[in-house]
Amino acid sequence: MPSISASQPPRDCTLCPRLYGFLQAQRKDHPDWHNAPVPSFGPADAQLLIVGLAPGLRGANRTGRPFTGDYAGKLLYPTLLKFGLAKGVFLETPDDGLQLVNTRITNGVRCVPPQNKPELAEIKTCNSFLATELAAMPKLKAILALGGIGHNAVLTALKLKRAPYPFGHAALHELPNGLLLANSYHCSRLNTNTGRLTTAMFEDVVKTLKARLAA
Repeated sequence: MPSISASQPPRDCTLCPRLYGFLQAQRKDHPDWHNAPVPSFGPADAQLLIVGLAPGLRGANRTGRPFTGDYAGKLLYPTLLKFGLAKGVFLETPDDGLQLVNTRITNGVRCVPPQNKPELAEIKTCNSFLATELAAMPKLKAILALGGIGHNAVLTALKLKRAPYPFGHAALHELPNGLLLANSYHCSRLNTNTGRLTTAMFEDVVKTLKARLAA
């Protein structure tokens, strides 16, 4: 089994030149920000891994913790707290003391992309880190993919074809390796403001996953 540390890119990862250049510019403009690949959050022996798209510019790229400091975390973390997958208080800062319970959070792309839009080559290049992370989680039972890009990144990391496992909100896919892949629309401001994803819809997905983990 690979080491979980091998699933985290180095601070000055240069595998994606466009993203590396963008981070260098952000370091000059905002020297007090994280401005580096964002490490995964949560215990490596968790049974649930949540996979998002990429760090937000003023969210995880600023704070250094996934979904912290941007709008998406306002739905994600309170939901995890509600269903016992986190404990403490979520104050949207990395030093708020929040702890994940049996849950780990990562992104398909670890560095912030311009306009929050990673290119296909960048998604492909960063996929090796996700593949290593999946292989390094000894108790992993389920994955929650937030959005189609995260969903496809998981399938690529597991070397599975997409056709048998189409993305769809609240879809549950039993994978050949025994893992459960669950889908949700991404908890972004766009999706929640337009009503494409409601709090109830997202909570239903997490509630279902919590029940499956307890079974």
